[in-house]
This record gives sequence, structure tokens and C-alpha cells, in this order.
Amino acid sequence: MTFDEARALFPVLERVAYLNAGSFGPLASPTSEVIADQLRRDVERGRAGKPYVDEMQEARSALRGLIAALLETTPEHVALTSSTTDGCNIVLAGLGLRPDDEVVTTDAEHFGLAGPVFASGATVRVARVQELGPEEAIEAIVAEITARTRLLAVSHVLWSNGVRLDVHALKERTGLPVLVDGAQSVGAVPVDVRALDYYTVSGQKWLCGPDSTGALYVADVDTLRVARPGYFAQESFEPGGRYVPRGGALRFDPGWLSVASLKGLATAIGLAPKWRFDRIREISGHCREALADRAHVVTPPKQAGLVTFRHQDDAETLTARLLEQGVVVRNIPGTPWVRASCGWWTSDEDVERLAGAL
Repeated sequence: MTFDEARALFPVLERVAYLNAGSFGPLASPTSEVIADQLRRDVERGRAGKPYVDEMQEARSALRGLIAALLETTPEHVALTSSTTDGCNIVLAGLGLRPDDEVVTTDAEHFGLAGPVFASGATVRVARVQELGPEEAIEAIVAEITARTRLLAVSHVLWSNGVRLDVHALKERTGLPVLVDGAQSVGAVPVDVRALDYYTVSGQKWLCGPDSTGALYVADVDTLRVARPGYFAQESFEPGGRYVPRGGALRFDPGWLSVASLKGLATAIGLAPKWRFDRIREISGHCREALADRAHVVTPPKQAGLVTFRHQDDAETLTARLLEQGVVVRNIPGTPWVRASCGWWTSDEDVERLAGAL
């Protein structure tokens, strides 16, 4: 696939410089067509009967395999969820934490991770990393660890400042269980989860899939109880008796995902070219350079696909003004920052359109 062919997959790019995959990736025409076709079939034939159920199960299995390949793992370690937040809640609830347990997290986490952490019942210790680079951030996290620490809960790529944390080094250095929020990493940078404990996936961001799709990697299912069993968590069930959980991480599948969404995400994953990570690295570097004379770039060099910057104008006002000029970015609430997301579909012209609008 050439770059021009890749861009042609996304109709939105004909109108705007779409730099917002950190919130929602652009939808490709083949993805929307698969979703629309499935919904049309659902309308015409209904959503019932063995053929429909078999198709649904096949779609779940196929998607699980594709996500496992993205993470360099095997399907039995992957649960299908509706979001990274869903995955974080499954882990935090399943650990059964108590007030005398501690979870170390950072002040740069999205609520999708921070919310489940603070609702977990554990004591939370917060490393202040918002203004730090990647190496300094790791040191700040390690400094918060005590003898009571049960879990480290951090993002692979921080959603606010775009810093990429070396989560593998964090795991190797501390030996503690690590829950990684992968919302800004899977699809943006290569990911290998095999040395980690828990890793969440967002389908709608860098993977460019439909809303309410995601996944959770669990290295050792025996470390978690099934705190929120969904229908697909059971291997068998005896009314009035007991249920037998499914093998592997499938026991953590929280519930129904539409067949259209399953097929849509599978299609989106299959569209990504082999050169995607090289292009993201290249274009995010170009974005930093293009913005350097017009704003203060917050994100250090050579991180992931996010480029966060501070402009003389109010961030929320600037984001709205840029949208009117056909440049889609977002502001980071509670900060003076604006964030651009550079994907494998992002052109030099998109970046220059952003820079020119500043």
C-alpha cells in the first residue's frame, strides 16, 4: 500500500487535517462499509438463530486473534472489552485491593485509568510526572514505591504530554505487577506485552475502529478473580448451582459487543500498512519541527504519535479556532496545552496546515 492509497481510505482527510487519533481515529471507508453491511443484514434477517450466533462467535474469535498478534501474545491471554477503562476496571476489581494496599500511579493519567485506580479501595500514591521527561518520570514512579505497593498503574504513552514510558524497564526494575493503559500506544508504536502483567487496548483511537471496542491482556489469569462476570465469562452454568469460568483471559470478557463492531475493528486492524510505525515516527518528528517556531513544544523528541504544545492563545479557544479552519486537534483540560495526534495517514501538508494556522 502506498501512502496516497492509505490516505484515500479515509474520506475525512479530503476535508480537514485530522490530527485527533488520540481521541478517535479516522474511520476508513472499508471499515464503515463492513459495519453498515452487518447492520443492514441484522435489519433484514434479525439477530437470532444458530447461524447468527455462530457468526458472532467466529467474529469474536477472529478479532481476539488479531489483537493478540498486535500485542505479540496468544489469544488465550486476551479478553475483549468495550474500552481501556473497561479493562482497567476488570483488573482493579479483580485484584481485591484493600485500604492497606497501595497502588502507585501518576498525575498524568487519563480518568480511564485514574478513575478505576481511585475507586479500587486501595491507598493511592501519585508520582508527579506531568512536567518530566521519560527517564525522570520513571524515577519519580519508583520513588513512590513502598513495601505496601501491590500494583503500578501507568500509561505506556501519557495522554497529556505525549511522553512514552519504558514500562518494560519499570517492570524489570521493580518486579511489581504493572497495569498499563495502552490507549495511546497500541496502533501508534510497536507493543510486546509478554513481560508485562496487564495491558489495555482501545479500538477507536490509533486502531481506527468503531466506538466501544477494546481489549485486555492478562498474563496470568490466576492473579485476578472474576469480579464482573459477563455472559461470555462462563464455560458452563447450572441455575441454582455454580458456573465454571472459561479458560484463559476469556473469563474476563465483560459482555456483548455488536457483530458490526467486532467486524469493523477487525477490518480496521487489517488495513494498517506494515510501514505505519515508521511513518508515525517520521511525521511526529516533522510536526515538532514545524511547531517549534510558533509554539512551545511540550512533548520530547522521539516519543509516539502525540505532539503536545503550548501556544500564546488560550488552549480551548485555540482548539475551537483551529477546528473552524479545518484542523482537528484537542486541548488538554486543566492545562494550557493543545495536542496533535500524528497517524500513519497524516501528510506533511496536514502538519503544515496546523503550523500555518497558528
